[in-house]
Amino acid sequence: MDIRTYPDPAALMDAAAAEFLAIAAEAIAGRGRCLVALSGGSTPRGMYERIAARGRETLDWSRVEFLWSDERTVPPTHPDSNYRMTRESLLAPLGTPDDQIHRMRGEADDLEGAAREYETTLATLTGVQPGHGVPQLDLVLLGLGTDGHTASLFADTVALDVRDRWVVRNYVARFTTSRLTLTFPVILAAREIRVLVAGADKAPALAGVLTGPWDPDRLPAQRLAHASGHVVWLADRDAAGTLAGVGPAPPRTD
Repeated sequence: MDIRTYPDPAALMDAAAAEFLAIAAEAIAGRGRCLVALSGGSTPRGMYERIAARGRETLDWSRVEFLWSDERTVPPTHPDSNYRMTRESLLAPLGTPDDQIHRMRGEADDLEGAAREYETTLATLTGVQPGHGVPQLDLVLLGLGTDGHTASLFADTVALDVRDRWVVRNYVARFTTSRLTLTFPVILAAREIRVLVAGADKAPALAGVLTGPWDPDRLPAQRLAHASGHVVWLADRDAAGTLAGVGPAPPRTD
């Protein structure tokens, strides 16, 4: 795997913003548009703010379609909403039209229905129909939890082994709540995946995912080793800790 370490969070966010813009520009030049799944949480905010600060002249933003890798089951105005954070830090400053913003309806009473609706959104954007392949996004942005989860794919949850769905409601017992999340088939099919990891509290999880024994049920982010596209881990020095190297990815079993 491609692992890049930066001296501090600011340098990490600078590099992540540059990666985002370069990947989007390449997708637009090669395919006429960029489909990107954004991540939430606190880590990527600095990246989004840097992208927005560079202004509209850095990219043809009319050709970027914004999706999400996961969402908490809260209204879009809630402080914990992934959508709210990305809208405040990136989409609103860029003046992104609503028809380019495809959020997950985490506030829906029927979360299963919301997941199905998001699959329809993916089908409309990509031309791939459920049951007839997997949509390919140009860029999926992810984070890493201290427990080794990514997106809302947590250890010991049913979504880990879903193969016939693109988006699911995933119940997380430790939080006694559900999340909406892309499934691994969609994530692993992306052309580019970037995982942002910052802070010393993430060091044990990052080391376990990248250099520890193969245990993807306990450390779901290990499954990114089976991506068909290019995966890059971007970590600040504190998160990288004593990470010395990365062994070969385990063989595919499916």
